[in-house]
Amino acid sequence: MSACCGPTRGGAPGAGAGAAGAGAGAAGAGAAGAAEAVAEPYRQRAGIAARPAAARGMVRIPGGTFLMGGDDPDGRPEDGEGPVREVRLEPFMIDPACVTNAQFATFVKETGYVTEAERIGWSFVFAQFAARGVMDATVPGAPWWAGVEGATWRSPEGPGSSVGDRQNHPVVHVSWNDATAYAAWAGKRLPTEAEWEMAARGGLERKRYPWGDELAPKGRQRCNIWQGPFPAAPSKGTMPVKSFQPNGYGLYNVSGNVWEWTADWWGTEWEPSADNPAGPAEGTAKVIRGGSYMCHDSYCNRYRVAARTSNTPDSSTGHTGFRCAALV
Repeated sequence: MSACCGPTRGGAPGAGAGAAGAGAGAAGAGAAGAAEAVAEPYRQRAGIAARPAAARGMVRIPGGTFLMGGDDPDGRPEDGEGPVREVRLEPFMIDPACVTNAQFATFVKETGYVTEAERIGWSFVFAQFAARGVMDATVPGAPWWAGVEGATWRSPEGPGSSVGDRQNHPVVHVSWNDATAYAAWAGKRLPTEAEWEMAARGGLERKRYPWGDELAPKGRQRCNIWQGPFPAAPSKGTMPVKSFQPNGYGLYNVSGNVWEWTADWWGTEWEPSADNPAGPAEGTAKVIRGGSYMCHDSYCNRYRVAARTSNTPDSSTGHTGFRCAALV
């Protein structure tokens, strides 16, 4: 992956392109089924029943046909952003914002779930934030990342940190496996990549951002991305999940703030058109979308709507979270 996108837990810097299998396969039962399998032991241990996929608070996306992908002159063809192609989706529901620390805490309290970062004992933290527990290791080409012992969703910067005053910030240091477990417990699932992009576009066609083609209309900041020279300028990290104005569908922060896990395995080859695509049948990395507070136009502009990259399902960082989707 690129500098801003985060290293993999395996230690390799990775790459946005070719990280997993190629092709956009036919829709299947993978996402919901995998989530159920991960979450079921925690349901049994906690003695709670599966929750219905209630639509309360979710946004209904009407479905239909949209143009997926992009051909921005400063885009990244190696990431499989293009070609622009016609995709048809059934109606679906999606959360207006990423899952918060408060919501994830409820899940953990009711199920006893332990995240992968907690079980393994460490996670990746932006080095500017790391103070204690820094491991004696570096990420090739990205010295601003540090492996930190004790960094978890509860302690995002490592020992001594907490989410006490960040209850409405997106939960981070959650792997794809953790995200699918939460989604299943909530009676939902992760969105497919196509669902995520349709929702993120907010009804606009072939625009660079969820609000149009200009990054800062009338000089107004519209998303939480890196401000100033990277990585020297101070960062504020995550912001509340409903910061800034929502897009045309009522979704918040689909550009910047935190990367978001999707259900799909990574691939870079596409059919000219597709109905309800769900990505390749298998692979080694999952698609993440939206960019984060570490993205900057000078080196990584993956906060554009068509931009994409990936990470392995067991990886966790301080700038990756998720939102859930469900059938109508």
